[in-house]
Amino acid sequence: MGEGGSVEARVRELAERAARERGLELVHVELAGGARSPIVRVFIDKPGGVTHEDCSELSEHIGTVLDVEDFIHAAYTLEVSSPGLERGLYRPEDYERFAGHLAKLKTRASLDGQRNFRGRIVGVEGEDVVFDDKTTGRVRVPFSEIAKANLEIDIEEEFRLAEEREKKAEARD
Repeated sequence: MGEGGSVEARVRELAERAARERGLELVHVELAGGARSPIVRVFIDKPGGVTHEDCSELSEHIGTVLDVEDFIHAAYTLEVSSPGLERGLYRPEDYERFAGHLAKLKTRASLDGQRNFRGRIVGVEGEDVVFDDKTTGRVRVPFSEIAKANLEIDIEEEFRLAEEREKKAEARD
């Protein structure tokens, strides 16, 4: 693993490799809980959603490597889970992938007096995320200014997809 680098970076590297070997996407790794009782959270995904087995298998693998490498010098808790429907957006690629989806963004500093944005992701242009905000219209948010962002459930879209699934099931019967 090489010396140096933050614990989070090393866990991310390890989780990325382990996820890729299992055909999973590593969505995000975060460390919470402070130095005394760290919590390592790993979020994974795959088309069609992750299973409980995916999570426990990856958790076991990461846990074993963490214990062997011993670079968390405290009793830690490891949580491996799916990012859920309102998954976080962490990299520019996430915004490209989810262009057209509803999302919430919060910026570090205010942009024209606004820090919270809700609307649809248009895409990425250069260093900016282009966003259609429900109240202010189209905005360009520098990626470096985004403090937190996640998808929002598009209820109407979810209903539409559920209806399509039902129709397909009925057609099969």
